[in-house]
Amino acid sequence: MKISILTLFPEMFKGPFDSSIIKNATDKKKVSIEYVNIRDFGIGKHKTVDDTPYGGGQGMILKVDVLEKAISKTKNTAWKKQKVVLLTPEGKTFNQKIARELSKLKHLIIVCGHYEGVDNRIEKFVDEKLSIGDFVVTGGEIPSMLIVDAVVRLKKGVLKKGVTENESFSPYLEYPQYTKPRKYKKLEVPKVLLSGHHGKIDDWRQKQSEKITKSLRPDILIQKG
Repeated sequence: MKISILTLFPEMFKGPFDSSIIKNATDKKKVSIEYVNIRDFGIGKHKTVDDTPYGGGQGMILKVDVLEKAISKTKNTAWKKQKVVLLTPEGKTFNQKIARELSKLKHLIIVCGHYEGVDNRIEKFVDEKLSIGDFVVTGGEIPSMLIVDAVVRLKKGVLKKGVTENESFSPYLEYPQYTKPRKYKKLEVPKVLLSGHHGKIDDWRQKQSEKITKSLRPDILIQKG
């Protein structure tokens, strides 16, 4: 799988993507990641990538002609399983189901918005718009890191066998986890986890997962129907 990230700040990705699971995936050649600098497609001597909004308003808007050129140059016309995703607050909220769909692609192109936004005409050149939540961040770089991490860990051979399967089939949040010491400042590990009775442990974990989900994220259960 190839992931192309269109961004004005490619240097932002070096730290996060040069370690942990992402590095492991690229080292194993399970995925390749390229950073496409949008400014390389800027207009004129100064490589202009943005301009003031028609109708007035604050901030600068990324130019549609610049972004379209960057997308066109990055796309591989010979590949069928390819998708261009624009990160924007008005997009569909990213979740695990979408992560799985994206992980099946041969080529994922992520367009990171910045400044006040992007020229709305870019919609004609992307396949999907995604958001990571109802809050404001400076640009699409950090959201794209989250999406790439969620997608890459689903690729076969990146994580140990069975890890992603266990995560995907449960509609609930994970149960509480504990490790040594057994007692810390009068806080003790639940006795059932020390019993060695795997049936009781599994039952306890299931009930805890259901309880936590109903209390903290009932929306997950609603989505599952």
